[in-house]
Amino acid sequence: MIVQTKFHAFKTCTTCTICHHSTFSGLHSSILSTFFIVSVACPVLYQMVMKAELVFIPMPRMGHFVSMVQLAKLLLDLHPNLSITVFMMKLNPDAKVAAYVHSLTATRMKFIDLPPPETHEDGSLSNFATTLLQTHGPLVKQAATNIVQYSTSVLDSPRLAGFVLDMFLTPFIELGNELGVPSYVFYTSGAAFLGFQLYVLDLHDEQNVNIFEFKDSDTDFTIPSYLNPVSSKLFPTVMLEPESFPMVITLTRGLRKAKGIMINTFWELESHAISSLSDASALPVYPVGPILNLESETEVHQSSDIMKWLDEQPPSSVVFLCFGSGGSFNGDQVKEIAFALEQSGHRFLWSLRQPPHPSKGPRASPTDYDDASEVLPEGFLDRTHGIGKIIGWAPQVAILGHPATGGFVSHCGWNSTLESIWFGVPIAAWPVYAEQQLNAFELVRELGLAVEIKMDYRKDGMDSGEIEIVSAKTIEKGIRSVMEEGSDVRKRVKEMSEKSRKALMNAGSSHSTLRGLVDDVMNNMFTKNYQV
Repeated sequence: MIVQTKFHAFKTCTTCTICHHSTFSGLHSSILSTFFIVSVACPVLYQMVMKAELVFIPMPRMGHFVSMVQLAKLLLDLHPNLSITVFMMKLNPDAKVAAYVHSLTATRMKFIDLPPPETHEDGSLSNFATTLLQTHGPLVKQAATNIVQYSTSVLDSPRLAGFVLDMFLTPFIELGNELGVPSYVFYTSGAAFLGFQLYVLDLHDEQNVNIFEFKDSDTDFTIPSYLNPVSSKLFPTVMLEPESFPMVITLTRGLRKAKGIMINTFWELESHAISSLSDASALPVYPVGPILNLESETEVHQSSDIMKWLDEQPPSSVVFLCFGSGGSFNGDQVKEIAFALEQSGHRFLWSLRQPPHPSKGPRASPTDYDDASEVLPEGFLDRTHGIGKIIGWAPQVAILGHPATGGFVSHCGWNSTLESIWFGVPIAAWPVYAEQQLNAFELVRELGLAVEIKMDYRKDGMDSGEIEIVSAKTIEKGIRSVMEEGSDVRKRVKEMSEKSRKALMNAGSSHSTLRGLVDDVMNNMFTKNYQV
């Protein structure tokens, strides 16, 4: 048995487990008596030594998973008696996630692989929430119950303090309630879009309005989290289809059941949206961002030819084109982009990906071309030799952080948006799917941190089945605008970059929010256990 001085951690010996015995040795009795006296007579000291454990349940997709792990690291840094366990679900697993986990060395954070579910999972969006709870609910409950049982049998072990769930996993709030612990949600999009989701939910539940009825219109909506009217042309496709809309409503209702929502944003970026949520929502919101994975040494090493090419370019001279893990275009659109780049005269680094074959299904990811010249205009590579470089997968963080990068043609995914702001690189907005149209709207119209290529572009073509081709002229205009030296947009992005970094510094807005959140978690644990 180890008895630490200065009040604290009491550990059982290897020959017995205290809570499983009805009689104790004199030493055990002394320890328990001391523990009881400290907890009752000196609750402040008891709170200082009490250990708490949060269970994180992320989506096993790289964009969501990495952000949650980075959040976990920040929380662990703020309190020495907090530990975190991450449940790894077998839900459309991403091989990159496994490699990322293997590279981690964080202390007080462990990963538990949940076994594959026994029942077959229906991949349809409409059944996502229901099926998820049915297939993975028992696995998550058993793993969490094991933690609770261990904490009650080992005196010095952490007590389960709550769940932190991905924004798509709100059905697991029910399990938290069963175990008597609060559930927090980590929202990987911005505060403005969260306001949009809650607005749509209120329209549906309070006014009996279904947003998908407006998919063929250009109706403006006054949404509290936005300063300007928002056109229905910018609404996410998943909310405009009757097959997927019920799933969105179910998950959004779950958000309202959470103890609180941690949003990957910061006050200085979305003060209006955050204020609107605080005014309209009954649950607390915590702006804790920007949560980014900036540890890109491995990416740089694997793509040294890219970085070497950038090293040879003048500062802020290169426009970087990248459309996320799911971003790809057909041959006609690729040619229009190529013509635009050639006509603009700017140096460029283009992450050109091949669309997945239709037989692989809607969730398949793009791949790299074996020979990109097959899809590019004839002679394009020769004519742009020396001023442009075509690549496949891109180490985005490393590229955005390079001094040669001056502009970013982006799909406006929220992680990419935060990365571009962090490094002070202005965006030319070309959203493709999900909530990206509304992210682009916020960046261009609300915040003045981006220029527009085409905000209402839809890769799926909606019901027509015909995907719109954005012209080379439109793309070239966006490229020239984002690369303009001394522009107001460039100045605003540089200023916001400084604010994003200060937000996470000691006493910064997000740092203070995180500290307050950790204190709440520990206080809740102390109150619950002290009352018991």
